[in-house]
Amino acid sequence: MFTIAWKDMEIRLKDRKSFITLLLMPIVLTMILGSALSGVFGEDGTLPGTSTGIVVSSTDEVTDQFINQVLQGKELRDSLTVSEFNSEEELRLAVENQKVDVGLILPVHWGEGLMKGEEKTVTILKDPAKEIQATILRSITNSFVDRITTVSAAAGTVAEKLSTVVPVSNQNINSAGMITSLVDDLSVIAGTKVNAIVSEKDGKEPISGMQYYAAAMGAMFILFNTTIGAKTIIQERKTDTLARLMCSPIRHSSIMIGKFLGTFSFSLLQFIVFVMTTHYLFGVAWGNNILQLFVIGIAYSVSVAGLAMIIAGLITEEKTADTMGGIGVQILALLGGSMIPLASFPSIMQQVANIAPNKWALHSFLEIMNGTSWSSLVMPITILITIGLTTLFIGSIKLKYR
Repeated sequence: MFTIAWKDMEIRLKDRKSFITLLLMPIVLTMILGSALSGVFGEDGTLPGTSTGIVVSSTDEVTDQFINQVLQGKELRDSLTVSEFNSEEELRLAVENQKVDVGLILPVHWGEGLMKGEEKTVTILKDPAKEIQATILRSITNSFVDRITTVSAAAGTVAEKLSTVVPVSNQNINSAGMITSLVDDLSVIAGTKVNAIVSEKDGKEPISGMQYYAAAMGAMFILFNTTIGAKTIIQERKTDTLARLMCSPIRHSSIMIGKFLGTFSFSLLQFIVFVMTTHYLFGVAWGNNILQLFVIGIAYSVSVAGLAMIIAGLITEEKTADTMGGIGVQILALLGGSMIPLASFPSIMQQVANIAPNKWALHSFLEIMNGTSWSSLVMPITILITIGLTTLFIGSIKLKYR
């Protein structure tokens, strides 16, 4: 069993094409993607810088409060810049020409309407590449609107109650003064900093672009071992090497496990070399718990080796395995978040991504980088090992009858 595994390892280590594909390429891609797309990630833990254009159709106290105390308040001034435009057309042109990231159009008598309980629609214009910034600005606006309408509703309720209670209890109470005082107090509360989005650390360090793409490229290129491992078995089957092994006194299970261990060992070696290289060359921080990282690497290598066995059992032609494996790896890489972060996918696609083993591996790598407990890794470890052992069993049966 171990002799067969070592023989497969030697063949792959001597294969220059495999070396370039599985060791050099992921390192180069990590360097390119991590450097080029680092700005997409909040590496300093702050809100992304956002330039906002705003069109104010009419001014009032509430509108001024929204612009001066919220959008340009001290909580957001470091990440949000506001520029006023004279017309909607002028603002749309600025957004299209990428002079501003997000446009905000306040309708006529917007603030006055809020105080009367009339919520008018605020139009938000966005650059398609600035979806995050638009979402943040929409959240800030909705939060302010909710607070002002709450002030209006509370004042209206108090006024209604006073109009029925005061004449019976005490004619000398100044109802108008009480309502005015209440509205002023509630307005102060509505204008406080809780009205804005504040960036605070949650106890975890933010993931950098280099960290994300190191984990993503590692997960993707280790997955290529499914195709290479399957092709090795198919080649031996075509040259009758596998048939001669089957006719020898060696047990069938020893042969299959030996083939499985060959792919598993190379995948684990590739993972270890990749982690060390990216750490020392690019300074990628893979987390403080090396044991967690190693266990996930083992579990992922088990799933990859199992998938190689089932591909070899189901496909008879080397070219077919190469083509199908290559396409399959690319689909799984895209689905698992190796090319585009899963957070950018619709919710339904994020659910479908659970079928991809590299999704579980990538998610685990990122969690370890952030600092996580063993309990949160139990599910991905169990799923990856289950995938590997199940596909090993099915692939062994198929190979036996072939």
